[in-house]
Amino acid sequence: MAILCDAPLPRTSSLIEVPLSGTINMSGRRHTSSPVLGMSLENKIAIVTGAGRGIGRTIALTLAREGANIVAVDVERLSSSASQYQNHLTRGYQAALNLVDEIRATGRKAIAVNTDVTRNQEVMRMVEMSLNEFNRIDILVNSAGVITKANLIDLAEEEWDLVMNVNAKGVFLCCRAVAPHMMKHRNGKIVNISSDAGKTGEIGLAHYCASKFAVLGFTQSIALELAAYNINVNAVCPGYVYTKMWDYLSKVEDEKSSSEEKFNRLIKEIVPLGRPQTPQDIANAVVFLCLAENITGESINVTGGHEMH
Repeated sequence: MAILCDAPLPRTSSLIEVPLSGTINMSGRRHTSSPVLGMSLENKIAIVTGAGRGIGRTIALTLAREGANIVAVDVERLSSSASQYQNHLTRGYQAALNLVDEIRATGRKAIAVNTDVTRNQEVMRMVEMSLNEFNRIDILVNSAGVITKANLIDLAEEEWDLVMNVNAKGVFLCCRAVAPHMMKHRNGKIVNISSDAGKTGEIGLAHYCASKFAVLGFTQSIALELAAYNINVNAVCPGYVYTKMWDYLSKVEDEKSSSEEKFNRLIKEIVPLGRPQTPQDIANAVVFLCLAENITGESINVTGGHEMH
């Protein structure tokens, strides 16, 4: 990902906005073209699910900085309380509304859509609203995700269903809804956010790993199907990123030490580069894939060397 950055990323877990390419004019707007790839995201229409917080939020902001107009998708209330939010009420849509205000302040266009990606009717409504507002869809980034932790014999069916429905079924429904419009225009970029847990299984995360492995198989399959329509489909596999998910997992595993202490200790122990991944790292990979014309069916690890296959 170094080709996308004007400066090296700092060794920190805090979110840093790193310029990806181009120059900024006096109004603060970025002239967006990649000096390496020779392409631009200027005025592209990008749907980003899970845009209210964490990685999804940073992806949406970064795409906007690179010139895209954004459909920020998130949900205010989940069908189950079995997730990192530990509550039906997530307030994701409210967070997406706040994000839209931030994007519009930069001069880009943006709308927020309250969507449960596990429900086909809501996904179809989201696509309809996107088309009504912008008349086309150029980019889809599936970033919505949930997690719980439990060993097999303690894993509730409700947890399995929620994690699989959001992480795998949600990707399927959004891709299926958007694909006809991209096929019609014979152009499009789809980026699915998987995980290093989609490459290697982990104790207590059988359901989460299953959902993320599913995303990678799905990504490869539809990349083959959609290649004839000039649609690129790829995945990004984040490693250890300090988000709400990590905070939840650390508290489940060990309530004695702080989640930040445990996170930093883990990074030093298992990440070869010795530093955590940030939401901005993931967003940089997404932008790269949205610009790359000759990459499809791939999964890019952004793990600091922790995952290499």
